[in-house]
Amino acid sequence: MGQEKIIYVCSDAVGETSEAVARAAMRQFPAGEVKLKRYGHIKSEEEIAAIVKEAAATGGFIAFTLVQPELREMMKEEAQRCGVRVVDVMGPMMQAYIDTFNGFPKRQPGLLHALDEDYFERIEAIEFAVKYDDGKDARGLQQAQVVLVGVSRTSKTPLSIFLAHKGIKVANFPLIPEVKVPPELVPVPGRLIVGLTMQPEHMIKVRKERLKTMGLPPVSQYASIARIDEELSYAAKVMQSLDCRIIDVTDRAIEETAGIVSAWLNEINR
Repeated sequence: MGQEKIIYVCSDAVGETSEAVARAAMRQFPAGEVKLKRYGHIKSEEEIAAIVKEAAATGGFIAFTLVQPELREMMKEEAQRCGVRVVDVMGPMMQAYIDTFNGFPKRQPGLLHALDEDYFERIEAIEFAVKYDDGKDARGLQQAQVVLVGVSRTSKTPLSIFLAHKGIKVANFPLIPEVKVPPELVPVPGRLIVGLTMQPEHMIKVRKERLKTMGLPPVSQYASIARIDEELSYAAKVMQSLDCRIIDVTDRAIEETAGIVSAWLNEINR
């Protein structure tokens, strides 16, 4: 087994910005190959030296957001000395701002995530998405701004969380032939219901990979073409009865799907 591949996310705040950028990049590559390790609230050069040393030992690279100039320089110098690649996530953007608008940065860590009204709305939306994930409580279907429906492995949960980070309250419900659709799942003015679907051939691969990660044999009814066709056919009928908008998520990035859903939500709320 080869050495574990690691991206080190470092920040003098919590590190959410660097982690978001790193995860966006990771989604462009096969899943499961790389892990993230986050170091937040970095205050000293000693901490940076230790992190760079660890990255050098594991063969990883570092993505960082450090607003203090001395810490940024230390990170770059130490990385160069140890032969570790680093990505300054905020630096180029801040420098462009300075060069173009003659601005001067506040150099205060965590300003991007100040505790303002938008921040609390996002936190509330994330908590909502977790609470009403996978049809746990049908009451969430009535309170949600967006309801996602679809068969297993159509990215309902990751899409719910992604939209929640934009402050949108999302609930999702799995469509299974053996499970009756709850009465709460009905069209309501101002609420968007979106059906997620996928091509059967692609779903077979996704479900087999899911079984593999769970340590189960890939030969299962869950990943059989007969079962998948049955589920997709049932889901299509439910979506038609709901008269909901449908997105084929086959080979579609979460960001792209989220952009479509956000645009539809804005459209119905104009």
